[in-house]
Amino acid sequence: MRAEFVNPFLQAASEVLETELGSEPTRGAIGVRRSAYTTEEVTAVVQVTGGSIAGIVMYGMPEKTACAIVQHLQGSPCEKFDDLAQSGISELGNVITGRATSLLAEAGFPSRLAPPLLMLGRGRMVSQDDQQRLVIPLETPMGPINIQVVLITR
Repeated sequence: MRAEFVNPFLQAASEVLETELGSEPTRGAIGVRRSAYTTEEVTAVVQVTGGSIAGIVMYGMPEKTACAIVQHLQGSPCEKFDDLAQSGISELGNVITGRATSLLAEAGFPSRLAPPLLMLGRGRMVSQDDQQRLVIPLETPMGPINIQVVLITR
């Protein structure tokens, strides 16, 4: 995976999470994972396509983190991870990916994104391929978020 594809997602996540949550996230060690399945309880999946790149970006987190984020964004308690809470996490993934696609375009890789898909539960199949993912762990005041980037050049 090329750095010019990953850095926009890291920058976008830092900017958006700092703006929305009031604190810049702390990045853990970036790693590589190969899997066709989700690894977190809540995962927002956003497809990215363009003239020269294609793939998906996943924003995974424990349900507790997702509820804490939604509670912070709404300013009201998140007692259960209902439709409104699910929509909030989907939109957060959408906003981060939208910012990242702007940064990709500035780097010469114009792209588009599809509406986010939210997957609940670990072990949900995302792809039939055992794809290599770049995993970017972030720690926020609300809990951990793992960004998994799977982008290829065409």
